[in-house]
Amino acid sequence: MACGGNGMSDERIGEALIKEVIEEELKDVPSEDVPPLTPLAVKVQTEQEQKVVSQLSKMVRIIGDRVQGDMELQDAIDGVAQCSGSMGDRFTEVAHQVFEHGITWEKIAVLFYVAGRLAVRMVEAHLPQSVREILMWTVDFFKNNLLNWIREHGGWINSFSELAMASMQSISFMSSQRVPLVIIFIAGLALGSFITWKLTR
Repeated sequence: MACGGNGMSDERIGEALIKEVIEEELKDVPSEDVPPLTPLAVKVQTEQEQKVVSQLSKMVRIIGDRVQGDMELQDAIDGVAQCSGSMGDRFTEVAHQVFEHGITWEKIAVLFYVAGRLAVRMVEAHLPQSVREILMWTVDFFKNNLLNWIREHGGWINSFSELAMASMQSISFMSSQRVPLVIIFIAGLALGSFITWKLTR
């Protein structure tokens, strides 16, 4: 069974991906305060889904490395971390700002990166209890604002080539420009066999 196009599978993969990205960002934080993330209500149920989550997580991390130098994005993350008001409201504002020029697969990856980096900032600020809240805010935003778009665009399986393209270029989280066709072709070659394998399962 293919993962794309299956509503519950898309939801499980998305939630598991958010959790995995946050955990990956926290793994190198030298702190005894790093909390275990509570299990989500909807879990990845198959080995195939776990492989998809793992592959997507790697691509999100590559994209995260690309946007580390984006000062506008880093300032936005700092703004949430230092917010004196409702951090949840500020997180939602930043999330909407990421998608100001429309939803793309790479911007979804950027949002997950933002959640991971914000979790790190909270642990470094000795506020580890906020990490679970960040997880839930991200999951809620994903369900309310992104899940339908993902389903309309064929599910997570269709994200592989797009995220591969994004990982091969410099990304500004506010950018709305598209990548050249040559990169689409190269990314398609690089991931063709993997996607074919997924679709035939």
